Amino acid sequence: MSSSSLLWCLLVLCVLAVFQTYAAEECKVLKVFNLRASDLNSGLFQTPDAYVKVFMGSGYGGKTEVKKNNHDPWWKEDFSFFNAHENNPMRLEVYDSDFLFDDLLGTCERSIKIGTWQHQCFLKKGGSLFYSYTLEPLQ
Repeated sequence: MSSSSLLWCLLVLCVLAVFQTYAAEECKVLKVFNLRASDLNSGLFQTPDAYVKVFMGSGYGGKTEVKKNNHDPWWKEDFSFFNAHENNPMRLEVYDSDFLFDDLLGTCERSIKIGTWQHQCFLKKGGSLFYSYTLEPLQ
């Protein structure tokens, strides 16, 4: 067997091994839900108009509605990502909606795990974000 044939065989074997590794990892769906915050702080003598943006990896899942004049908002929206894998990063960003520029109140980041989880995240500018997520096989 010539050296070029041997190299082609090795290349094909490597490609097949990588393909089998990715094919064996089942795609999962990530659902983010039950978003609420408490004791949000938007500055001196102000009540926040809060909303949350949801991300998984580099994907943007959308944002909640703005809850006006509320230190303890609860959002009804659910978010789904259909190509999720265990250990993908998830990020939730909490904002105060303002006329010119929205203020970032804080960010919550976590590597996702299989199952259903509830978490609390302390925000940089004060207050907490509570949220739940489920990571399960795509059905």
